[in-house]
Amino acid sequence: MNIVFSILLAVLMFGLIIMIHELGHFITAKLGGIKVNEFAIGMGPTLLKRQKGETTYALRAVPIGGFVAMEGEDEDSADERAFSRRPVWIRILVVIAGALMNLVLGFVILIILTSASKLVPTTTVAKFDETSLSAQSGLQVGDEVLSINGRRIYIANDIDFELMRDKDGYVDMTVLRDGEKVTLTGVQFALAQDDNGNQFISRDFWVLGVPKTVGEVLKESALKTVSIGKMVWVSLLDLITGNVPISQVAGPVGTVDIINQAVSMGWETTLNMLALLTINVGIFNLLPIPALDGGRLVFLLIEAIRRKPIKAKYEGFVHAAGFLLLIGFMLFVTYSDITRIFAR
Repeated sequence: MNIVFSILLAVLMFGLIIMIHELGHFITAKLGGIKVNEFAIGMGPTLLKRQKGETTYALRAVPIGGFVAMEGEDEDSADERAFSRRPVWIRILVVIAGALMNLVLGFVILIILTSASKLVPTTTVAKFDETSLSAQSGLQVGDEVLSINGRRIYIANDIDFELMRDKDGYVDMTVLRDGEKVTLTGVQFALAQDDNGNQFISRDFWVLGVPKTVGEVLKESALKTVSIGKMVWVSLLDLITGNVPISQVAGPVGTVDIINQAVSMGWETTLNMLALLTINVGIFNLLPIPALDGGRLVFLLIEAIRRKPIKAKYEGFVHAAGFLLLIGFMLFVTYSDITRIFAR
């Protein structure tokens, strides 16, 4: 029953993320004077549809994806309200609006989670675990962590992420101690292994919490949104450079498995997962990959610079090729998900 509930919850989560994303495109298109022919949640055959004004609102059978079909988006149109006939700056806003809505949703969820916590975490060391190796390596109570392995630390989340990326259990840290910057080299942490045999290190100290205020909650939520966005980019670079094996990338099946684990840990972990997913979707969609919003944005920026659009048929070929590559990648990670789950 747990896995069935998790599948339904995953569908609802992705449905919300997709709806918010497409709503961003839809609202911005309408405000920009663009004719919207269809607003759809899901892909494939239509289950339900309703015509209201010039727009068809549809729910489709496959609960993955969605779209806003705008007049003249992928073809020539004589309609004055066609997407292709609107000023390029309006089209740029329409293209990025979906991703921005995903980031806003993540930010709102993080505000809820931060507001529900007793204290707002900082990056200052409050106390150590009894078996802490970092304490024996020079880290002290009261140290404010400024960077790990040369990368700036803004919130406690950043500490955990940078430690997770380390492979040998030793990191270089810069801390603020008694008002002065101190560099600590070779700070040691215990190594552990996950279910797939991948080594990782985790924080062996507690961070100081400060009382909640409106300002602290908003600041922490905003920085955490940025931190999760940075994690997506850094993780992608790690994947490209081989620092992280592609087998660790989770597809739809793997995500359901992760959600199942999150549900068992409580509503806060589940909401954290929702925030991570929606911010991930927002950032991923802005990558300059054909068929994604980021790919369309590249063509619009080229048009803005050269003051002349690239022919629609050429852009269409590029996006079609990108779509096929994305489908192939999705099939690969789905196979990897299934193999990993059954290998436990």
